[in-house]
Amino acid sequence: MRNDDETEAGTGIETGAWNENVPVRFDTKIAVLLREDLESWQRLNVTAFLVSGLGTVSPEVIGEPYADADGTAYLPMFRQPVLVFEGTKEVLTAAHGRALSRSLPRAVFTSDLFGTGNDRDNRAAVRAVGRDQLDLVGMAVHGPRNAVDKVLKGARMHP
Repeated sequence: MRNDDETEAGTGIETGAWNENVPVRFDTKIAVLLREDLESWQRLNVTAFLVSGLGTVSPEVIGEPYADADGTAYLPMFRQPVLVFEGTKEVLTAAHGRALSRSLPRAVFTSDLFGTGNDRDNRAAVRAVGRDQLDLVGMAVHGPRNAVDKVLKGARMHP
């Protein structure tokens, strides 16, 4: 039997997860880093696109399906919060390099993707540019809290 101090392997849930009186603290972090010069609609669009990829490579971040009191079923969502940060183009470029060096699961959104209208063209736009020349406007990353914190060095919480 699991006690309150144990972490469920692969879930990213730490102490308190099994005692409803103790706050849940996750040993992993999901974060989105946006370039600070984006329009409001772009920030929302980029965030939605970026986080959609994380559950495909890290299925443990997805919780159980939801249902309301009437039994209406709803899709499962992330089992932990998504933290949104912003930074300059330079901060984003540096964070991208740090995420790569740590081999963390990541998703990228480049400025070219604002001009495409479908998944095939999106992938082609990213594929056409070398890693160091990507004009990044956003990145999502998932991993151990301390590693993600190091990746995000220089970024600030989104207002």
